Amino acid sequence: MTEFPHAPTPAFLFDLDGTLIDSVYQHVIAWRQALSGMGIDLSVWRIHRRIGMSGGLFVSALLRETGLKLTREQIERLQVAHMEAYEQQAGSVRPLPGAPELLAELTSRGVPWAIATSGYARTARLALDLLGLPEDTPMVTRDLVRRAKPDPDLFLAGAALVEVDPAHAMVVGDSVWDLLAARRAGALGIGLLSGGYGRDELERTGAFRVYADPADMLERLDELGVRLDD
Repeated sequence: MTEFPHAPTPAFLFDLDGTLIDSVYQHVIAWRQALSGMGIDLSVWRIHRRIGMSGGLFVSALLRETGLKLTREQIERLQVAHMEAYEQQAGSVRPLPGAPELLAELTSRGVPWAIATSGYARTARLALDLLGLPEDTPMVTRDLVRRAKPDPDLFLAGAALVEVDPAHAMVVGDSVWDLLAARRAGALGIGLLSGGYGRDELERTGAFRVYADPADMLERLDELGVRLDD
């Protein structure tokens, strides 16, 4: 009988905020507080639609909508103010349903995975304890790449970190920016509804599967090539 090569083991690259931890609205409030501190008043919904982009690109996009201009130094101050405001709220952040269990299940089955987030290490690493993860968890943060989402750099770096071809990886994210970056990295995109984007938006941006949250994804891992009965 002819033997055919096995398909490569799937690998997963996870966004963090809104994907593994329930922190999107803490980030929204932190950005609003930081912007207000500089005399910029923006509606919460405008801020939410940009969550998931890199901080610098996020600010540029919002300022373009308002017609305001800031110097590079002011933008850097704004990003620091956001991080400080977020840290004040970090105690209210919780893992999303099923997130620790999903990561534990993948680990127990030898499925490679990494976290790739537009957040800086200063705030992103606060999530490790929440998720019950060790300090050496494979994680790529904004500090480590030239450009963040919707550029593909974070996911390309995450794939390299776990030594997989991006074409054999699946990006799990809650925003259109995650899925745009996934497409540009050559990876499949999986959307989660836990960050506030709708199913139609995620599917239009390239999600080939959409789940409610990590718990829903864990229940349906067989759809993604992870056989729970192997």
